[in-house]
Amino acid sequence: MARVLIVGAGLSGSLCAALLRKETAPPLHLAVWDKAGDSGGRMTTTRSPHNPRSTVDLGAQYITCTPHYAKKHQSFYDELLAHGILKPLTSPIEGMVMKEGDYNFMAPQGVSSIIKHYLNESGADICFRQCVTQINLRNDKWEVSKETGSPEQFDIVVLTMPVPQILQLQGDIVNACFFCLLSLFSHINLLSRKRLIIWRHHHPPIRAHYSFWLESWMLSLQKYIQNLIQVINEYQRQQLESVSYSSRYALGLFYEAGTKIDVPWAGQYITSNPCIRFISIDNKKRNIASSEIGPSLVIHTTVPFGVTHLEHSVEDVQELIFQQLETILPGLPQPVATKCQKWRYSQVTHAAANYPGQVTLHRKPFLVCGGDGFTHSNFDGCIASALCVLEALKNHI
Repeated sequence: MARVLIVGAGLSGSLCAALLRKETAPPLHLAVWDKAGDSGGRMTTTRSPHNPRSTVDLGAQYITCTPHYAKKHQSFYDELLAHGILKPLTSPIEGMVMKEGDYNFMAPQGVSSIIKHYLNESGADICFRQCVTQINLRNDKWEVSKETGSPEQFDIVVLTMPVPQILQLQGDIVNACFFCLLSLFSHINLLSRKRLIIWRHHHPPIRAHYSFWLESWMLSLQKYIQNLIQVINEYQRQQLESVSYSSRYALGLFYEAGTKIDVPWAGQYITSNPCIRFISIDNKKRNIASSEIGPSLVIHTTVPFGVTHLEHSVEDVQELIFQQLETILPGLPQPVATKCQKWRYSQVTHAAANYPGQVTLHRKPFLVCGGDGFTHSNFDGCIASALCVLEALKNHI
């Protein structure tokens, strides 16, 4: 039974796991690791420590489906709608730009419920707080090391975390794209030397001439492969390093049951504030009305604010957001709990141009990178990447 590891329990990783389980015939041992304490990635939903029924989406707020993807990814939308995981977004979002034919959906149980659905469909062994540090080749398998615990071996590894985190990994993965060529050269070298020994033994009068020719040919081949390795190394690394992301903060606020926030909208895009870009009253966005659940707000900052304050403490950033929020919604009561999230890798601003959907770094054993770094940062981009990963792997499992 092939052992498959998917690193990253966000939308791309959970979709890869579900598709591999559904579309591949042989039985698989699927494992999903994530360094966070829960699934979701940039589609995470957090709960109030005082009332677990009070939640906010700290990442994606809603899903926009264009006419193109409504047709192309219809089965995915139909499945989530049939299970009640997605529902049409009917609450007013001020400042939202709508294009003809677009549909917007929200997740009544929070956007992370989408990820949990796919992980449940996959039947994978899911492990949180597993921060991968190294990936090495061991006996035609990948040995994956993490910050805590013993290394584990897998036949296939799929990396779906943000590309800069992939580039930070240590071990043989740094040179993964070279192993096939190195292996090829070593086999040719060994075979040629064996033939040279036989040739010298059976043809002593001309051994000097052919020995010189074969040795020269081997040196030329070695230089050619070394040059080719350098080109592949530089090209792949340049492509991965070209992937860029925006940065921002999200602040979740939880209020006591019975608190009133009297505004006519469920969400609002802000265009005139240097700090705040979007505000959502999450329970109102999801059409949740209950006397037992207090309102919850989420505030997303602008990208320039996020970049400027990226290395500041979360406490300092939270205070700055509160100050700006007071100018937009004056007189808000004190929340009973807060959650400030730094999104260092919020949305892809430049994807890997020449690797649409995925990049295969190594084939025997397989090492594949996927995620929105190879498409675009939305629901359909992650579906497209997961489908490309599936296509790369399904005939080799």
